[in-house]
Amino acid sequence: MRIFLGVLAFALFASGSLAQETNPDQLVHKITNEVLDAIKSDKQLAAGDRQKAIRLAEEKVMPYIDFEEATRLAVGRSWTKATPEQKKQLVTEFRNMLVRTYSNALGQYEGQTLKILPSRKSDAPDEATVRSQFLRQGAPPLPIDFQMLKKDGGWKVYDIAVEGVSLVLTYRSEFDQVVKQEGIEGLLKRLGQKNEPAAIGGTGAPAKGKK
Repeated sequence: MRIFLGVLAFALFASGSLAQETNPDQLVHKITNEVLDAIKSDKQLAAGDRQKAIRLAEEKVMPYIDFEEATRLAVGRSWTKATPEQKKQLVTEFRNMLVRTYSNALGQYEGQTLKILPSRKSDAPDEATVRSQFLRQGAPPLPIDFQMLKKDGGWKVYDIAVEGVSLVLTYRSEFDQVVKQEGIEGLLKRLGQKNEPAAIGGTGAPAKGKK
């Protein structure tokens, strides 16, 4: 569930020129409202329509996530052992996995809202943590923190912490075990197997970027 919420939080973040013009708090607040409104107004999307969820992610979300940084953190120390081609493949597979998880989880969040809290100040001007709470009917607020970096004039998310639990570090423990037993190629194979049933478009064909 933390992974689902973390991926959804990734998915509640992004939009074209706004990423270049808005501070992190304002950006998260505005795009959160836009995405949740889309769920509310589209019955098929709210019901978990896979195709619409994937399109929403690809068009409004994925360009504004720092997948290379997120993948590097998730893979951990093994990242330095990977070849440039393996690193490229790892980023592609990790990206596809987050798209898959998001598209499966989207319908669970109809009627929920996200409240932005005061941000934590950082000594580094290109780093920020946007603090927020998911407000759920009949349940206590769920704390979610967005870890962000500023690159090329725009802010991007590289990690999400749900109730203090990091999304990328959650994956790291799983990835570490696979790499220890099967190496980087074994991790790529495992990720590819997980992504294959959910290939973009739902056709069973390899996702874009896969060989």
